[in-house]
Amino acid sequence: MTGQMPSAAAAADDAPAASLSLWDLAGIAVAALAVATHQSGGAQVRSAAGPVRDAWLASLRALLPPQTPVLRMPSAIGDDRLLGGLDLAATLATGRPAAQRGLMAECNDGLLIAPMAERMATGTAAHLAAALDRGVVVTERDGLAMVSPARFGIVALDEGEADDPTVPPALTDRLAFRIDLRELSHRDIAPFPYSADDIAAARLRLPQTNIDTEALNTLATIGEALGVPSVRTLTQAAAVARAIAALNDMPQASADEVSLAAALVYAPRATRLPATDPEDQAEQPEPPEQPEDQLQNDSEQANGETRPLDDVVLDAAVAAIPAGLLAQLAAGMAISRSRRAGKAGAQQKQATRGRKIGTRAADARGAIRIDLFETLKAAAPWQRMRRSKETAEDVAAPLRIHVKRDDLRQARYRHRAETTTIFVVDASGSSALQRLAEAKGAVRLLLAECYIRRDEVALIAFRGQGADLLLAPTRALTHAQRALAGLPGGGGTPVASGLIAAQALATQVAREGRTPVIVVMTDGKANVARDGAHGRPKAQEDACNAARLLAATGFSCLLVDTSPQPQPLAENLARLMQARYLPLPRADARRVAAAVSAATGGAKSQKGAA
Repeated sequence: MTGQMPSAAAAADDAPAASLSLWDLAGIAVAALAVATHQSGGAQVRSAAGPVRDAWLASLRALLPPQTPVLRMPSAIGDDRLLGGLDLAATLATGRPAAQRGLMAECNDGLLIAPMAERMATGTAAHLAAALDRGVVVTERDGLAMVSPARFGIVALDEGEADDPTVPPALTDRLAFRIDLRELSHRDIAPFPYSADDIAAARLRLPQTNIDTEALNTLATIGEALGVPSVRTLTQAAAVARAIAALNDMPQASADEVSLAAALVYAPRATRLPATDPEDQAEQPEPPEQPEDQLQNDSEQANGETRPLDDVVLDAAVAAIPAGLLAQLAAGMAISRSRRAGKAGAQQKQATRGRKIGTRAADARGAIRIDLFETLKAAAPWQRMRRSKETAEDVAAPLRIHVKRDDLRQARYRHRAETTTIFVVDASGSSALQRLAEAKGAVRLLLAECYIRRDEVALIAFRGQGADLLLAPTRALTHAQRALAGLPGGGGTPVASGLIAAQALATQVAREGRTPVIVVMTDGKANVARDGAHGRPKAQEDACNAARLLAATGFSCLLVDTSPQPQPLAENLARLMQARYLPLPRADARRVAAAVSAATGGAKSQKGAA
């Protein structure tokens, strides 16, 4: 065997992962995945397209047996291609239903690579998860019912950034490995110490490789200590430990293999750090100083077999927790498992344009676009029966396809709605210059993103007696710069006028088919009423009423409190608007832009059509 797994006792602290680099751990994952492809489920690889990810994928392909099917799944794959279904050409030619295999059945005993997995549809992830659980793909569609073997592994390529959507949990929960290559560069790439012959031999040894009950209990204990009490994860870790033992030509997984499995499977999933007993730590006296020779002997004894297996494996898992995750866990921050909203904008289902997401029975009451292919698929299984009812004159006529009204199908489409972010800026008072500088900088930064997403930005300023639309919805950078340069400041604070102007513009934007997101930047200290009269009580009442009206529209809103200290007035206004409240007393333009991007990203995903 050309490659040997690193020893679990290599590090001084008994944690094997502590002495391994991220690329080394990724190499062990490659080898284990090549040995136990479908037993492990696969891997989620977080990395942008580049030399690091390409090198990792190339190593994986090189280690798999030559006859292993390695298929690439399109990011917008349909159910008919994924699951299989009716072979329309063969059905029309023979007059009887003929089936064709789907992509998952074609990938049996192989590997399925899913690029841009962070954009994967929930239904697609559910189909893949069901196939991983059952080992078969069940197809019941187009008048057919078939069961095909589908034992494969999945490599889900997650190209998203920190605030972008992630792979659906229904799929990632079934993938043993979570590999993050984003911190590596091409300088970190090195050959993995494994060959295809090593993998082929390990695959033959895998069925005879065992893991004992003590090791399983240890893995279960580690999962509980790290906040991952999942039976599925325990099964995955056991499969990885067996695969590593098979690579090391061992009949049973030892402490070294179990430690590496915990580092690979449990560490990236950790939601908390292991609990410690402060009383035990307080009662333990400090050891007296000893000579260096005695310390070395004690260290060698401590690294021996007397140390409990649970402690060795737990140290390995903790040592492999990524630094950023470890810092969050140490600070007590909960790790969210929900799928975060990205910057793709709201998804709206339309009948005429966008990406095709399926079909439905055609509605003959209005103008429709018939999906010819799906219509023929719906009619094909019935041709034999319908031809048996033909008259003698019909039989003599050229062969034709009988299509009934119930066969008609129309396509369903979904497209991304353009988003218009409406900034409503408080331009009043002596401190307006500071707020306006933040607003100007944030609008400029967000406008650059809008060019990429084809979104728009609008700007409303309220001061003095009312509110003015300084920048109509636009993506033009020159227009935005002119409006920002001439943004005035000073005067009273007519909050109600600003909110009413924002509601009117958002309503107009919604009528035009775009998704409005309102960002209000104010301290909430209204002193000018809606009719222009001065007086704080009346102005506050009008502002509260305008906030309630804005909440009734259902538009996504964010209120940025720009006062030096968070104000109850602004917080109450945000509550009445049903808006997210964001106090940023010392924020600069970049922090405001980052906060608005995160907040509006979540808002946009919630506005998708049902």
